[in-house]
Amino acid sequence: MMMIDIIMFFFSMMIMIIGVLVGVAFLTLLERKVLGYIQIRKGPNKVGFLGILQPFADAIKLFTKEQIFPNYSNYMIYYFSPVMSFIMSLMIWMLMPYYFNLISFNLGLLYFLCCLSLGVYTIMIAGWSSNSKLYIISSFTSCSTNNFLWSWLALILLSSVMMIMDFNLMKFSYYQELVWFIFFMIPLMLCWLSSILAETNRTPFDFAEGESELVSGFNLEYSSGGFALIFLAEYSSILFMSMVTVLIYMGGYKLSLFFYLKLVFISFIFIWIRGTLPRYRYDKLMYLSWKSYLPVSLNFLLFFIGLKIFLM
Repeated sequence: MMMIDIIMFFFSMMIMIIGVLVGVAFLTLLERKVLGYIQIRKGPNKVGFLGILQPFADAIKLFTKEQIFPNYSNYMIYYFSPVMSFIMSLMIWMLMPYYFNLISFNLGLLYFLCCLSLGVYTIMIAGWSSNSKLYIISSFTSCSTNNFLWSWLALILLSSVMMIMDFNLMKFSYYQELVWFIFFMIPLMLCWLSSILAETNRTPFDFAEGESELVSGFNLEYSSGGFALIFLAEYSSILFMSMVTVLIYMGGYKLSLFFYLKLVFISFIFIWIRGTLPRYRYDKLMYLSWKSYLPVSLNFLLFFIGLKIFLM
């Protein structure tokens, strides 16, 4: 029986990974279509019906192109950094709180924060191994941003943890059956939303990809499969952050179509913001974090601790 459970676990993990990859493919198509209409153009509309096969055409193109690498790069580390980044972005999906087959972590949020902090190293090592000045500047910018951002994310999450007194993501759905946390945590929800934009290197906090300063940033020296894996890791993180937002603030996990519609809506907000807002200055993000997010998150944390003690 134990062997059957293990086989079913790995089988379900493979199904989930395939589902994430297909979701990432169509998220890129959604982004290109939405940005197209924001900029008063059509976007992809030639490959298949309404361009629906465009992501698969892009995947075939990227993985069949020639793999090039800088002469002075540390080749093995340079080559495997995108692979490790992609693996880290898929490992974090083990937190998906399915009712069956997959793992339900009692310390899921701690695992989530650990994976976030480890993901920084893949970008930093890739920048170091390429020996490209622009890439090194971009990777160090990304690392310095992410190193303090995941601590803000932890502080913001602590208020929600105090409300349920548990780190298990499945428990959030039990406590939101009557009212979603978003209705009495709206400032924290907005802080969380802007923090995950910065954590996933998205506009207006895309300092690692600042095209006007860094020539596309951390994917500058990569081509073919390496570029595709970095791309997949980024969009997989966007989908996962959207899922965590729904789990914590918008009703928790329910095995229903409405849960996935909420997830797509949060992902759409990522795209909408990209088509609307210009890039922040780097010092403005630091100011926002230290002068706004820190006081707000600490005050709410103290408030919810007091509320929990009062209710007990």
